[in-house]
Amino acid sequence: MRLALVSVPVKLYAATQTGARVALHQVHEPSGKRVRYQKVAPGIGPVDTEEIVKGYEIEKGQYVLIDPEEIEDLKIEAKKTLDLVQFVSHGEIDPIWFERPYYVVPDGDLAEEAYRVLRDALRSTNRMGIGQFVMRGREYVAAVKPCGSGLLLETMRFADEVRNAAPFFSTVEDEEPDEELLDLAKELIERKSAPFEPDRFEDQYAKALRELIDARAKRRKPVQIGEEEQPSGGAQVVNLVDALKRSVKSAERPSRQRSGSGGGSGKKSGTAQKKKESS
Repeated sequence: MRLALVSVPVKLYAATQTGARVALHQVHEPSGKRVRYQKVAPGIGPVDTEEIVKGYEIEKGQYVLIDPEEIEDLKIEAKKTLDLVQFVSHGEIDPIWFERPYYVVPDGDLAEEAYRVLRDALRSTNRMGIGQFVMRGREYVAAVKPCGSGLLLETMRFADEVRNAAPFFSTVEDEEPDEELLDLAKELIERKSAPFEPDRFEDQYAKALRELIDARAKRRKPVQIGEEEQPSGGAQVVNLVDALKRSVKSAERPSRQRSGSGGGSGKKSGTAQKKKESS
């Protein structure tokens, strides 16, 4: 992660997990074996993976065929550096733009000082940093913000991925409701206002499903499935005070040449450091 001339080696860890929900697999009951899916073509039957290409439908029934190798060539080089090029206030960006959260952790002892400086600077200014980076061959927009004693990175959606809300709310009238009803609703909201406690909310369906599975497991042998990857790596950080001073100076120069608001981000080349990502 880089702010002008300051590079902060970091690791990413997924902050959420889909495995928390109960996953069911299809099983062929007579044989007791897992049901597997085959790739088939109508009138042909099962086909080999080597014979499959991608297709994009441009008209009904009309496809442009693309070889998987051609798509692979389009993947962006994984220069795993997130350049923070803009800063915005918390609450300025609507939650609909945020996609998936990752915990950002300093990669090695040398990275901790720069990491803490960036965290505390974001916290004291009530800002979050915005930038782009590449992960698994795809480019992402991301926001970095303080989270507890560390930092949180959230990938964000691009402009063409968010639908305009106006057409969906076009039938909703904009006139003010009855004042008495509004006061009653506001009073009810105040009475039920309390600090958010995630443990108070439980997935009742998942709980009932788990109870059913536990009951059946007493009479049937359970099936075990194992997976997961582990992150690794290390890196170095440049002299922090010197890099910050040079970054501030380089950020001042373009601001005198431009009119209007917006922070300048010195985009001079610094020591690019690698960032590790764990799923």
